[in-house]
Amino acid sequence: MHEKTVKLLEFDVIRQRVAQGALNEEAARRILEEHPAWDPREAGTLKGLVAAVGARIASGDPEPRDPLPDISFLLPKLGVAGASLALDEAYALGVFIDRGEALKQWLLGGGPQDGAAQKPGQQLLRTLVLALPDCRSLSREVFRVLDKGGKLRDLPVLREIRRRIRSLTRDIEALIIRYTQAEDTRYMLQSSVPAQRDGRTVLAVKANFRGRIKGMVHEVSATGQTLFVEPGEAVEKNNHILIERQRLEREIRRILREMTRRIAEQRQALEAFHEGIIRLETIRARARYSVETQGYFAQEDPERIILKQARHPLLGAQAVPIDITLEGHTKTVIITGPNTGGKTVTLKTLGLLVLMNQFGLALPAAPGTMLPFCDGVYADIGDEQSLSQSLSTFSAHMSTIAAIIAHATEKSLVLLDELGAGTDPEEGSAIAMAILDHLMEKQVRLIATTHQGSLKHYGYTQEQVENASVEFDAETLSPTYRILMGVPGESRAVDIAARNGIPQAVINRARSYLRDERADVSALIQGLTMKHQELNTALERQQKEEERLREERRQAVFRELRLRQQETELKAGEVGKLRRLLEESRKTLENLVREVKEGELSREKTVKVKQFLHDLETTVAIEDTALKEDLRLLAAETVHPPSPLSSIPQAPWGSATQHRPETKELYYPSPWGALNPPAGTGLQEPGPRTSQFFLKPGTPVLVGKYRRPGRVFRADKNGSWVVEIGSLKMSFPEQDLYPFPAAEEQPQPAIALPDLASELSPRFELNLRGMRLEEAIEALRRQIDAAVLSGLREFSVIHGTGAGVLQQGVHTFLSEQPQVAEYYFSRPELGGFGRTEVVMKC
Repeated sequence: MHEKTVKLLEFDVIRQRVAQGALNEEAARRILEEHPAWDPREAGTLKGLVAAVGARIASGDPEPRDPLPDISFLLPKLGVAGASLALDEAYALGVFIDRGEALKQWLLGGGPQDGAAQKPGQQLLRTLVLALPDCRSLSREVFRVLDKGGKLRDLPVLREIRRRIRSLTRDIEALIIRYTQAEDTRYMLQSSVPAQRDGRTVLAVKANFRGRIKGMVHEVSATGQTLFVEPGEAVEKNNHILIERQRLEREIRRILREMTRRIAEQRQALEAFHEGIIRLETIRARARYSVETQGYFAQEDPERIILKQARHPLLGAQAVPIDITLEGHTKTVIITGPNTGGKTVTLKTLGLLVLMNQFGLALPAAPGTMLPFCDGVYADIGDEQSLSQSLSTFSAHMSTIAAIIAHATEKSLVLLDELGAGTDPEEGSAIAMAILDHLMEKQVRLIATTHQGSLKHYGYTQEQVENASVEFDAETLSPTYRILMGVPGESRAVDIAARNGIPQAVINRARSYLRDERADVSALIQGLTMKHQELNTALERQQKEEERLREERRQAVFRELRLRQQETELKAGEVGKLRRLLEESRKTLENLVREVKEGELSREKTVKVKQFLHDLETTVAIEDTALKEDLRLLAAETVHPPSPLSSIPQAPWGSATQHRPETKELYYPSPWGALNPPAGTGLQEPGPRTSQFFLKPGTPVLVGKYRRPGRVFRADKNGSWVVEIGSLKMSFPEQDLYPFPAAEEQPQPAIALPDLASELSPRFELNLRGMRLEEAIEALRRQIDAAVLSGLREFSVIHGTGAGVLQQGVHTFLSEQPQVAEYYFSRPELGGFGRTEVVMKC
C-alpha cells in the first residue's frame, strides 16, 4: 500500500487519535509507525485481542490508567558492564514494572473463574499475558533502595555518614554564630547570614577589615567590597564535611551500581516484560478508541463487502450512513450522480474502514457489516495537478493508476475517483473502460466514480459490474447522500448550475441541448430510479408481512403444544384415578379372600382372585406406558417444534432471512430466543405392515395405537389374533398389529422421561400466584427438575407483581440454578413484570 493512499484516506489521522489513548510514549510512537495487517491470521488475531481488551474496559472493572514511564533508553545501559542507573532512571524502571504488573492483573480479571465460556480472543489475551515474565522481584530490588516518591531511602550505611555530616555542620554553624553575634566582629561583616563557596561555609567580610578575621579567602565580590573568608577554626571541620560528603556519594554510587548489577542479571526477562507491556498498551489504546467511538467489529467474509449504516469516522455528527454491497460475482461498482452527492465520501469511507478493520479497530457501522481481508488498498482520489513536475490533472491520474495496476491483486481493493475525467470525454471513456477491463481480468475488487455517460451503459453490459448512484432529491435540488445500488445516477449539472446563480437563459439553452441529445437516456434513468424505489417499498411491505405470518404460525404451534400438554395432564389424572381404584380393589379383594378363607374356599378360587388382581395391575401398567410415550413425544416436540416457516415463500433477494456465511443455512430471528433444532432426536417410529410381515404363534409384535409390546398366542376367528400382553390375553384385528423392531433398531429415547410416580410433569406456564414463597420455590424446583428430565427448553413463570416478594424470590432462586441459562421479564403484552421467561441450558 502506498503511503499516499494513507494520506488520501486520512488513515494517519485515525492513527494519531488511537495513539493519543496510549499511556506510554513508546507505545504511542509504535502505533504511529504501524500499518494495517495484510495477513488474515495476523489481522484476525489483532481484532480478537482488541475486542477482548475492549470487553474488559466496558465491564466496569476499574482500569489502571497511570502513565507508563518510557524506559526503552535504559535497557541498553543494563548491558554495559559496571554501568549504574541514576536515581530517576531506577525510579522510572520500578514504576514501569509495578504499573505493568497492575495492567497484567487487570487484563487477567474476568477469566474462567467468572464461569462464562471464553471467546477465542479472550483465551489468546490470557495466554499472552500469562506468558510475560514476572518482574516483581526487580521492582522490589528498586524500591528496597528508593521510596515510592523516588527518594533514596535512609539505609543504615548511609544513616551513619549523614549523622556525622549533621554533627559537623552544627559545629560550624555554632562557630559562625559566634562571629555574627559577637560585638567585636559583627560590625566587620557585610551580612550576618553565612554563605557557601565550593561546599564550604564562609563569612562575608567587609574589604576594609581584611586581616582582622583570620582565615582563607575563597572569593572577592565583583565590586571588591566583600571578601568571602573561611575562618581558620572552621577549615578543618569543613574539610571533614567534604570528606564525609564524598564518602556518602561513593556509597550511594556503590548501592546503585550493586542494584543495577542485580537487575542486569535478569535483563532478558526485563526486556521480554517491557516488549510485552508495550504491545499490550498498543492493543489497549486500540480498544480504548473502539469503546469511545462505540464501534462494531466487522465480520470476516472473504467473498463479500457489505457496509451497513457506515459513517466516515472523521465527519462526526455530520456523517450520513452509507450502505454498500459487493457480493456474488460482482467485483466492480460504478457510482454515478451529481457533484457534492457523496461519491468521494463513499470511496473514502470504504477505504478507511478497510484499513481500520485490519488495524484492529471497531468500525462506525451497524451489525451485519462484513469485510474481506485485503492485501492492499489503493486509491486515486482528488485533483493532483503538479506544476513543478509538469503534470496535468489527467497525467497525474494516469501515473497513479499505472502504479495501482502494477501492484493490485485479486485480494486488493482499488478506489478510483472521477475515472476518465480531465481529458476529451470520448477518449477518457475509452481509457476508463480499458482500465476497468484490465482490473476485472485480474479479479480486483474495484469501486469507481464517474460522470461519463458511456460508463453507465458499460455497467449494464458487464456481468461483474454493478451500477450505483447517489440519490438526488428532485424537489429540493439537493443530494440525500444515500447510495442506491443497481441504478445509475444523473449528474444533474444543469439543476446545480441553476441553483448556483447561472442566468435562466443559459439554463434554458442547456436544457434544450440535453433534450436533443440524450432525452431518452435521462428518462430511462429516471424511470429506473422510480422503479427501484417502488421495489424497495414493496420489499419492505413483504418483509413485514412475512414477519407477521411467522409470528402467527409460531404462536399457533405453541398453542397446539399447550393443548397437548393439557391433554396429557388429563390422561395422567385418569391413570391416577385408575391407580387409586387398583389400591381400593386390592384391599377389598384381600379382605374378601380373608373372609372366604375363614369359611370354605378352595385353592383354585384363591389363585383366580390373585390372577384377577395381576391382570388389572398389568392393564394399568400398559396405560402408564402409553402415557409416558405421550410425554416423550410432547417433550420432543417442545424441544424441536415443527417449523412454521416451511409454507412461507421467501423473496429471491432482500428478504428478512439472514445467511450465516459459515454454515450457509437460513437463520430466522425469533422473539422467543434460539429455537433452531439440532440434528434429530434419535426417535424412530415402527414402520407400517408390509406383505412380508407374517404372523404365527410366538411372533413379537407392537399392538394398537400406543404400540404396546406383546407376543402372538394363537389365531382367532374373523382374521383376528390373540396376543399375550404380560399375563393378559387379548384379541386384536390383524391391521392393529405391527412388526416389532430388531434389537439394534429399537428406539433409544434422546430425552430422559419423567417417572409418572415422581409427578414431575413440566408445564409451559407455571402459575405461582397465591402461593407462599416457600411453596412457590418448591414448585419452581420441581418444574426445573421436570424440564431437565423432559428436555423442555423454555417455560414461563407467572408470579404477578404485588409487593414484589414472590418476584424477587423467584429471580434469586433462578440465579442460583446451574441448569438455568438465562431469565428475563416477558414482553408487556404477555405479562411484563408479572411474568418471567426462563431459558434452560442445552
